[in-house]
Amino acid sequence: MSSTTNAAATAADTSLTGFYRDMTLPERRTFWACATGWALDGMDFMIYPLVIGTIIKLWNVDAGAAGLAGTVTLLASALGGWGAGYLADRIGRVRTLQFTILWFSFFSLLCAFAQNFEQLLICRALLGIGFGGEWAAGAVLMGETIRAQYRGRAVGSVQSGWAIGWGAAVLAQAALFSLMPAEEAWRWMFGIGALPALLVLYLRSYVKEPEVSAQTIKRGQTSGDRPSILEIFRGPILKVTILASLVATGCQGGYYAITFWVPRFLTTERHLSIVSSTGYLAALIVGSFAGYLVGAWFSDRFGRRSLFLVFSLGAMAVVLAYTQLPLSNEILWVLGFPLGFFASGYFSGMGAFLTELYPTRLRGSGQGFCYNFGRGIGALFPFLVGYLSQTTSLANAICIFAMVAYVVFFLAAYGLPETRGKVLHADA
Repeated sequence: MSSTTNAAATAADTSLTGFYRDMTLPERRTFWACATGWALDGMDFMIYPLVIGTIIKLWNVDAGAAGLAGTVTLLASALGGWGAGYLADRIGRVRTLQFTILWFSFFSLLCAFAQNFEQLLICRALLGIGFGGEWAAGAVLMGETIRAQYRGRAVGSVQSGWAIGWGAAVLAQAALFSLMPAEEAWRWMFGIGALPALLVLYLRSYVKEPEVSAQTIKRGQTSGDRPSILEIFRGPILKVTILASLVATGCQGGYYAITFWVPRFLTTERHLSIVSSTGYLAALIVGSFAGYLVGAWFSDRFGRRSLFLVFSLGAMAVVLAYTQLPLSNEILWVLGFPLGFFASGYFSGMGAFLTELYPTRLRGSGQGFCYNFGRGIGALFPFLVGYLSQTTSLANAICIFAMVAYVVFFLAAYGLPETRGKVLHADA
């Protein structure tokens, strides 16, 4: 394993934005490239949950099958993430990131031309491969480029781009479904999902491979000691891989159980129209954005593990209130903010945490596997929620699976060490 030392846990300026003022030009370029990529990634993924009601009506698809499309996308993303992580350890973080962005942009565009649900299912599965790979490569790139004392805030702030992409998708939905028939609007939604391809031009021109990664890859090529994809399951690293995979499973399972079905919950059990539900989703998204930023600060100030423990408990409390209490729609709108805050904010510590758990030569493989193993198991939650909602209310189904996920998240996070302040080195 690489030798590591602990830097000061906090920088002189511990404010949320203090890290940005002290960034070097390469750090800033990487920051904005990954933030934009993650925003567009979030927009691409959230398009389907927003149009799921239209798909159900248009092609007479039941809720379980509609949820299966989300599950298949996430299962494919798990494979794509692990593969991209391994590829990033062999050919570099930046080149892998470029390839994955082009991949999911292309298949998002193909979704717009699907003629039946089976074709859409295939396109979403193929999109998922690139979707999962983009996070794996981008998170490692950010983690290795940003200095230890700023890593939590920088990587966490990039994570907030997901909420911006989600908001862009909701705004696109409100505009397109107001301007044209639903039968056409959903296709345009997927067409917009091809926009991330333009980001590759910026990556090719301005973003460079982190020095710690370049040195390790070059040394491996010279010596012939290339990393094996199975090394993360050997020796003392195995325990880290198991617990980190459970952390990723819990945090993503809870998130997907909530965010995938909330749009449908609002239009069916709360009887809101697609357009009128936009305000409720806006409260959720604003809370999500705030959660990402506060989580980023919290991660550097108090530690990654503390972030996971506090926010998982907060998410459990708010989910119970949102789905189980007899609240008016007005109160539900207000509650959307803390729901988004706690159900998203813990992601701000995930990228830095997984980066710091593994040595450089295995960082892409380890981070890619753990996060996307969690995404693969979490992928079952949209399908299971949809399936269970056929025998109970959608609110009950969301609550049951979200609570199970957050309990797993809390217990696994408790079993892992704190990594805040760890300095990354090229492997010897």
